[in-house]
Amino acid sequence: MGEIRTIKPANTKTFEHTITGLLAKRADMFEEALGLRDRLAEIKNDVAALDRVLGTLGYKGDLDAQMPRQKREALFGRGDLTRSILSELRNALRPLATREIADAVVIQTGQDPHDKKVLRDITRRISSALCVMKQKGSVVSALDAKGNAHWSLSPDTAGPLWDAAD
Repeated sequence: MGEIRTIKPANTKTFEHTITGLLAKRADMFEEALGLRDRLAEIKNDVAALDRVLGTLGYKGDLDAQMPRQKREALFGRGDLTRSILSELRNALRPLATREIADAVVIQTGQDPHDKKVLRDITRRISSALCVMKQKGSVVSALDAKGNAHWSLSPDTAGPLWDAAD
């Protein structure tokens, strides 16, 4: 009996067809992710509308208690946020605003820089981390004319800027 071949061997010696196919698949996946993000935004808007209607109808209960328990997503491992902040400040040519640091960290971590909720959350986390780092003497801040803090590394800091246990 003859041997049955299930896969036809390619006629090319390069990976051009494979690369083209993978790029097309990648584009499809990004398009699908955008659609899912849009749908998620629609659902959040619908939930907010339902909450308003419930309030209008006189519901006084705790709406958050009615929600199914959600798994908390850890965006950063232990010490990762501190290291990311310090890396940005080390490479900066001037003091950076908290939002500028957040923009860089969002891109560095592969998050969507257009997702306002993620950007707001990371900006808040960075602001808190910078306050702790300022108390430890790792960073310093100066206010601009509008009252916004601009951060830089402390000039008298030597050695590692984060605890080994961090």
